[in-house]
Amino acid sequence: MSDARDLITLGRVSVDLYPEQIGVGLADVRTFAKYLGGSATNVAVAGARHGLRTSVVTGVGQDPLGDFVRRALRGFGVADRHVVTVSGRQTPVVLCEIFPPDDFPLYFYRPNAPDLALTVEDLDTEALRTARIVWITGSGLSAEPSRTTTLRAVADRVEGGDTVLDLDWRPMFWADPSEAPAWYARALAHATVAVGNRDEVEVAVGTRDPDEAADRLLARGVRLAVVKQGPAGVLARTATEEIRLAPIPVDVVNGLGAGDAFGGALAAGLAGGLPLRRTLEIANAAGALVAGRHACADAMPTLAEIDELIARSAGAASGSAVGSTPSATPVSTPTEGQL
Repeated sequence: MSDARDLITLGRVSVDLYPEQIGVGLADVRTFAKYLGGSATNVAVAGARHGLRTSVVTGVGQDPLGDFVRRALRGFGVADRHVVTVSGRQTPVVLCEIFPPDDFPLYFYRPNAPDLALTVEDLDTEALRTARIVWITGSGLSAEPSRTTTLRAVADRVEGGDTVLDLDWRPMFWADPSEAPAWYARALAHATVAVGNRDEVEVAVGTRDPDEAADRLLARGVRLAVVKQGPAGVLARTATEEIRLAPIPVDVVNGLGAGDAFGGALAAGLAGGLPLRRTLEIANAAGALVAGRHACADAMPTLAEIDELIARSAGAASGSAVGSTPSATPVSTPTEGQL
């Protein structure tokens, strides 16, 4: 039996410590819940929830938190064979504050992050070449040797497979943020799909306007451009098709991770050859579900949960047409995957 992966993600991993007290600053938080996190890792977990065979290329320290990462990945059905233990570096930790519906400050503790130390020699080039989808991130381009490794990972992809660039703009990871557009351009040259919010597309192609950004991304050579617009919904465009979806109202708990849920569902739709509209509907609903939950990786929904929300929101929309008004907050794939 072939052990080829449906989805391989490259990028950061972390141990997330999220406060159990909502609406409280970190100085006053009493207790935290511990979760697996990191954008690329969350996307791999989300893909596994959809039945994809997934793995993540990342790095951890030789420490108890690195052991936790490996155990958590396996528990979620994500292969950890491409997780590298980097000597002398510690597994990153991320804390946040939770102020629903739209304020979720993140605090990254990742000096000398192991995922940014990965080299070309750490890559399983054959697995990357033949995977249905390889998912890379903008933060992976923020420092060497990770940026060279990221670009090398997608240099020899088999024709027919998708390479997704999650623009994933984290300016604090860059020694010189002004270098980012040039490195994004090099990554876009290998990508077939690009995904980002308005801040991210502005860094990549110089405009925050969703329509103009989508056109510029297509001009760079991707076949599908996805621009997440927060309360304005999501835009997806190819050379022949355009989909615009409104956000799904939910009671927001923690918007962190919603974008990664969107990403994992997007990858599942691409891998399964689903129509673009169905793919976007699933991704949009996945993001909304996670926004209504506390965690990131642990919160990733199944397709059954997603379809239930889609059906429920369709019914609510029908009711609104005859006078009912939703009270929940509209959410469309907010940060860590937030926007």
